Amino acid sequence: MPAHLHNSYCLQLYIGSSSNELVTNHLSSIPNIFVHDGAIGSSPNCDAKVRVISDSPSALLSLSNFLYKTRTRSVSHDSCPLTVYAATSISPLVVEAIGVGSQSNNGIIAADMERSSLVLCGKAFLDASAVKKTLFLLSEPVISARGGIPLPGRILVSGDSVIVLFAPEDTIQSCTNLLVSSNAGTILTSQSISPSFQTGNTGASNLFNLPTAFVLVSSDSSGGIPTVSKLSPGQAAYHFLAGYQNGKFVPSFSHGPSCIDPLELAKALLAKLRGNHVHSYLININRGKKTLAGKDFVKLVESTLSKDVLPFEAKGGDLERKYKAFLSAKYPELPKDFTF
Repeated sequence: MPAHLHNSYCLQLYIGSSSNELVTNHLSSIPNIFVHDGAIGSSPNCDAKVRVISDSPSALLSLSNFLYKTRTRSVSHDSCPLTVYAATSISPLVVEAIGVGSQSNNGIIAADMERSSLVLCGKAFLDASAVKKTLFLLSEPVISARGGIPLPGRILVSGDSVIVLFAPEDTIQSCTNLLVSSNAGTILTSQSISPSFQTGNTGASNLFNLPTAFVLVSSDSSGGIPTVSKLSPGQAAYHFLAGYQNGKFVPSFSHGPSCIDPLELAKALLAKLRGNHVHSYLININRGKKTLAGKDFVKLVESTLSKDVLPFEAKGGDLERKYKAFLSAKYPELPKDFTF
């Protein structure tokens, strides 16, 4: 299952097991090893336990800052923990042997899906965003097996309302200071929702009640999508699966690799929407020559929950045909409950 992620540190993510033995051999030769146990997800019933093993206290501290705290020995007793090997002092020759070559001057992030492990070489631990994305990828099967739903959304809290946003990345980045967490990844359980990783306030659990609403954000310049509209559960699942962004489709609003098929994720979301009677809305942020963003975008989201919003009704049939052509080709066995 190959995947690549490039970022500011010129790191490369690939899926494979060749790195594990080389890095563990390196760590076993180091006299002082540092260990930290944590978790991805704030709910102890649906989290993924993580053990970090490093040759550097700096790398350990960096990861411990965003992993949730977990009970003593919970990782040792867990049936499927994730393991992070952070080798900051590893030889460049060993890094080259892993297979990335000249592209790995600053570090490597390598995920082994079969062994549920993550290898960080060199300065890779400094790129918290890339590390979080990869850890969330590794945690998806564990969280799903425990009854949680790993969603690529963000949480917005407004008064007593807990809102889950699925939006284009540039829209999210325009209002990160107003969100619970700027990182993609939330974990929905039968009783709560939380960011996948700890936020700046390390003393907070960030475990919230079930969402008040799910808000799907599209950018459509054709005029086919209203500014604000209410979705039925079947419509919400359909639009979530499509992830339509001004002519392009991004299934489940996920821009990176995932262990979970977007259709299965949409089915799980549909079941939650129906079972918990959660409202869903579709917002079109396109405003002609500009796009709604920042505080104005958040204000629109917050005001939507207090309005009597009309049900979704597209203008014209071109957009519906475009949706249908894409989804029927990519997902031939689309459930009948999924509707435009």
